[in-house]
Amino acid sequence: MPNSELEFIVVMTTLPDRNQADQLAKILVAEQLAACVQIMPSMTSFYMWDGKLCQEHEHLLLIKTVAKNYDALVVKLRSQHPYEVPEIMALPVIAIEDNYALWVKAMCGQG
Repeated sequence: MPNSELEFIVVMTTLPDRNQADQLAKILVAEQLAACVQIMPSMTSFYMWDGKLCQEHEHLLLIKTVAKNYDALVVKLRSQHPYEVPEIMALPVIAIEDNYALWVKAMCGQG
């Protein structure tokens, strides 16, 4: 188990439409910004926007990548995202299986 705290991340974002989520996932993987993108089924999000309580159906994307890709990934997400203020949050990976780590690096152009 390598110490991966600063090497691997999982980035989260949400999209309102499954087709948009699919398209974005394909772009991120094809451009080697992510090794894998998982799209969670429709969920309900509650949040405040412009002083109003909003309730929306969204799809959560879990984007597995290397920390070195974060800045480029953010640029791509902002350019493709329909939201004025998209959720873009990175979580550090504190442990990762060795073979999976090698695969993520290779898929992200780092291996």
